[in-house]
Amino acid sequence: QVHLVESGGGLVQPGGSLRLSCAASGNIFSGLVMNWYRQAPGKQRELVARILSGGTTYYPDSVKGRFTISRDNAKNTVFLQMNSLKPEDTAVYYCNGQRNINGILYEYWGQGTQVTVSS
Repeated sequence: QVHLVESGGGLVQPGGSLRLSCAASGNIFSGLVMNWYRQAPGKQRELVARILSGGTTYYPDSVKGRFTISRDNAKNTVFLQMNSLKPEDTAVYYCNGQRNINGILYEYWGQGTQVTVSS
């Protein structure tokens, strides 16, 4: 089992920056695909960043160029640097870890951290 704990959310003005962190327990972190999702009120949860175990990253167009995901396998931690924040980035942000074992996808979720972008 993997426990994920997010931190770093808060209130920020439009154009500002925040850095989210997600600390993982256990000893399988380096092999996990790590993701950041977000969910705004009344909307579906959406993927905002992904990083593979080897460091390859993926971003949807909505955040590309503004968000950066990174990982420190030695510290079992994944980060999300968010710059040029917009009010539409307001959401609860969730850390997610995935691994595939014999065709079965195992997922682990954090409890979420609120990000509010408002003046």
